[in-house]
Amino acid sequence: MLKHKGFPGRLPGTDFQFTIRRGNKDGATPLIARERFADRRPADRRADAGFMQALWEQFGDAPFERGNLDAGRLSWLFGREVVAAEDPFDPTSYEALLQIDVARAQASFPEVFNGEFSA
Repeated sequence: MLKHKGFPGRLPGTDFQFTIRRGNKDGATPLIARERFADRRPADRRADAGFMQALWEQFGDAPFERGNLDAGRLSWLFGREVVAAEDPFDPTSYEALLQIDVARAQASFPEVFNGEFSA
């Protein structure tokens, strides 16, 4: 499992996790597209924006390996702002390639791309 050096482990000042310390010996937790409803708590929305900002600063629009990125946090963005960058895609692989869908990410998180969000 690739560990992304320099990637924040969590949203500063919170317990919202962005990375995991070690891989699961039985394989990675599967990525699923979780639905974000309009009534989500502000703290959850801030965690999504903070994670998107970290992804954008670390990888930009280039494909990146899932590695030690938290499956739960990725799943809130997966299928929309973060998409599979390979075909076939294995949602249970630490080596799976992902990529930011820049247009959808800018529409969903304008504060991140306008520089208005600060973690």
